[in-house]
Amino acid sequence: MKLILASQSPRRKEILTNLGLEFEVVTSDADESSEITNPYALVEELSRRKGETVRDHLLARGRDLGDTVIIASDTVVSIDGQILGKPHDKADAQRMLKLLSGRAHEVVSGICLIRGDEVGVSHEITQVVFDGMSDETIDAYIEKAQPYDKAGAYAIQGLASAYISGIRGDYFNVVGLPVHALCQLFAKMFKENLL
Repeated sequence: MKLILASQSPRRKEILTNLGLEFEVVTSDADESSEITNPYALVEELSRRKGETVRDHLLARGRDLGDTVIIASDTVVSIDGQILGKPHDKADAQRMLKLLSGRAHEVVSGICLIRGDEVGVSHEITQVVFDGMSDETIDAYIEKAQPYDKAGAYAIQGLASAYISGIRGDYFNVVGLPVHALCQLFAKMFKENLL
């Protein structure tokens, strides 16, 4: 079975590589705008959109996807009923980090697997707890970490690790690809193990 990762994320690529999987990367240009306010429904919808966009694009180019599984994912941070995606600018990153400072929040990732017309979606939730961060600490972090391509303005595997006092759930979900949910969905859909 061939695998396609429908993502340009270097973190997702690294996770699959570290699992020993061989795969091709095909970037999705799916529209990620949405009116959905439920983070669980949102990540499932965006994951599905990304996967279906890649599938349709490859089929339109005449690609045989008969023995191919497309893997797509989307991640958001959720706190106080707000969905935090990637910050637009420094002020947005500051706002997000102030919200997260000294509190617990959820990281929610959707996962979508597609083989032919068969589409499966799921999501994973991980709770992350941040230490309190002063305004000066937040500003210094933003300067060093350049958090603009990360949901919630942080990466757990980077400089933010200094401010994370605990997590409950799948660590890889916070990095950007819910490995546990991926393996469970794969086994459920295809009656075999991914790894």
